[in-house]
Amino acid sequence: MKKPVPAVRRGTWGRRDALRLGGVGLATLGLAACTRVDGGGGEGEEGASTLDRLREQGFVAVGLANEIPFGFVDDSGNPAGQSPAVAKAVFEELGVPEIQASSVNWDGLIPGLNANRFDVIAAGMFITPERCGQVAFSEPTATSPEAFMVAEGNPENIQHFTDFVDNPDLMLAVLNGSVEQTYAEYFEVPENQMELIPNQTAGYELLEAGRVDAMSMLSVSHTYLLQDRGGPFEVTEPFFPEIDGREEKGWGGLCLRQQDTQLLEEVNRVIAEFKESGRLLELGEEWGFTEADLPDDTTTAELCEG
Repeated sequence: MKKPVPAVRRGTWGRRDALRLGGVGLATLGLAACTRVDGGGGEGEEGASTLDRLREQGFVAVGLANEIPFGFVDDSGNPAGQSPAVAKAVFEELGVPEIQASSVNWDGLIPGLNANRFDVIAAGMFITPERCGQVAFSEPTATSPEAFMVAEGNPENIQHFTDFVDNPDLMLAVLNGSVEQTYAEYFEVPENQMELIPNQTAGYELLEAGRVDAMSMLSVSHTYLLQDRGGPFEVTEPFFPEIDGREEKGWGGLCLRQQDTQLLEEVNRVIAEFKESGRLLELGEEWGFTEADLPDDTTTAELCEG
């Protein structure tokens, strides 16, 4: 019997549940540890709105989780990936020319946003009912099916979470607090067969060391990582897990504090323009996203409802 997953419905994305560019400006890995966003980000308070403050300071602080190709810091220390690219372009349209990024563990993104360490999460975070109770999401910007990274030749023939239930000797690496962790729990992968990892790199290193048999993430994440890092691995056939008789096609977007309602309206306005003009596709193409990964007519309100 499958375990219930109230937070994972059609369109939950991100990419992580709990539920996981060149030219985007300078970033500092230590920003989350040493910088707080002035003013608390609240709108409706006395004084300037969040957008006014961002325009005045000339940059927006974003949080990401070092997951290729959704959001990461490249070798030059710059924010890179599909979600930072979208954030950069959106805020340029809103009169904020630069983004500064801090990389934190996946399960630290929402707490960091609500603690005012940054103003936006640009990490390809899936929109789920649970998360909608904590933060505000933009309209969707991308999706991707699930897959596993496995040893070349896929010697254990791993294709689905249920393969780990059927074989108690298999070990699976999943992001702590991710939608993949929720899927694994739904399909009843035993806890002692899961290695909870803080980021994508940790999972790759476990796979490389032979400590796990597979790493679970979105297909595009595996594909881009394999192109970047290489190794005797391959990506399994992509799939959308089926829950309660329907495919779980998750959607991700930018993530803001709930009180930043005016900023959210402006961000959504620009995203709608990008979707209509084709700019949203252009921003993702460098990172392996295709037209099939673009948003359909599913809305954030629907995803938050579940």
